[in-house]
Amino acid sequence: MIGKDSRVLVIGAGPGGIISAYQFREAGYTNVKILERDGDVGGTWQRSRYPGLGCDIMIHAYSFSFNLNPNWKRSYAPQPEILEYMRATVDKFDLWPMIHLNTGVTEARWVDETGEWTVTTTTGETLVADVVISAQGMFGDVKWPDIPGRDSFSGDLVHTGEWPHELDISTKRVAVIGGAASAVQSIPEIAKLASQLTSYQRSPQWVLPKEDFPIPAEQIEEFNRNPEALQGYRDAIMNYIGPNAPFSNKEILGGAEWAGAVAISIVDDPKTREGLTPHVPWGCFRPLFSNDYYPAFNRPNVELITDEIDHITPNGIVTADGVEREFDVIVCATGYVVDKFAARIPFTGIGGRSLDDEWVDGPEAYLGVTTPGFPNLFMLYGPNNNAGSLIEMAEYEVGYVLELLDQMNEAGADWIDVRRDAMDAYNAELQQGIANVEVWHAGCGHYYESPSGKIVTQYPFSMFHYRDSVANPDLSPFELGYK
Repeated sequence: MIGKDSRVLVIGAGPGGIISAYQFREAGYTNVKILERDGDVGGTWQRSRYPGLGCDIMIHAYSFSFNLNPNWKRSYAPQPEILEYMRATVDKFDLWPMIHLNTGVTEARWVDETGEWTVTTTTGETLVADVVISAQGMFGDVKWPDIPGRDSFSGDLVHTGEWPHELDISTKRVAVIGGAASAVQSIPEIAKLASQLTSYQRSPQWVLPKEDFPIPAEQIEEFNRNPEALQGYRDAIMNYIGPNAPFSNKEILGGAEWAGAVAISIVDDPKTREGLTPHVPWGCFRPLFSNDYYPAFNRPNVELITDEIDHITPNGIVTADGVEREFDVIVCATGYVVDKFAARIPFTGIGGRSLDDEWVDGPEAYLGVTTPGFPNLFMLYGPNNNAGSLIEMAEYEVGYVLELLDQMNEAGADWIDVRRDAMDAYNAELQQGIANVEVWHAGCGHYYESPSGKIVTQYPFSMFHYRDSVANPDLSPFELGYK
């Protein structure tokens, strides 16, 4: 029977893992281990450290509800400050004893005979768990571009998601491949250091102005003196973000494109300006925000190339027109493999089922948290749970799991497995909601889709809609198991 002494394994010590450690301990669980493959907490925020990396949601909303920070310096915080906040949260609540660093997971297998999970780690241990929580999120594995000759380059070839600590780009000739979030953030900063920056862009995307401003010193002082003021400030942001379904307001969509067009107009060179102008509606790609991206293309050391890349040579990049440009550093700002979720680790469920095989047509889960055939496996920021603030969504998800475990305890159950019909009904409603978001179907070929063409990352309703969906769970959508 599930109880407070049940063995709980959490995979990942990023935001989801930190939330799990805190909430499970607050709920009285005494046998919780957080397994982290890297040597520090923070997840993406400690693996990614490229110049210009920062939050793309107002930072007071991207904060743990149980540890609001009165000392954020700007409305959108940079990566070093966010990582320090993650570490400080672990310090403040003494979560380190629960966290096992440099301990990745190579395999997790459900044992039908015992009703338990066996989890094999990179350190050679085999751990047994009653409950497994995948807090890997979406951004665990970087996506390298499939360009012929990539491995032949003799200079520094780096990915924004794995930016080397020791990389020095000062006075270097730098190419940036990609035009999405990490490119938009890094290009203005790289341009300040490099002797030459060449941006290789396949598809122009809308980049809107960012309401990034310093938090006044007197306001920071008030937040430190009066926690209620800090809570009220955060609540106001959340009450703006939380109830809004994505891209449902046509006036807002039109206004966004107008703001984007005004922002692009600052680019002096007509050819560059045309190359940066999208031909798809705003929202088709992931929304991007920056006050520095378009001005960077007015710098004399920045060039935009929209010709297709043909191949990479030891010295540089050759485009389809046959022109080779030589570089010292090539930066791949090409994002992450985002459609794997928990399946980045080999999970084997009931009857030897592979999670990879179950998801061959694209990942899906009931409420984005659990999928049939994998008892007591719960995912944070799983399939179709990308909405609003990642941290807030993860808090909803962990709270949901804890409620389920309490009900399992009352029912005397050892494990639960969501019924296929319950998940199918949920996903039918979800996919209908996705079908109604017109801009997601405007032919962008975005990362939202699995290879089958199904959108597997986005939540089509509001963040508060999700909060309400998981607020009062019961065990009726599940099969209950007993040892």
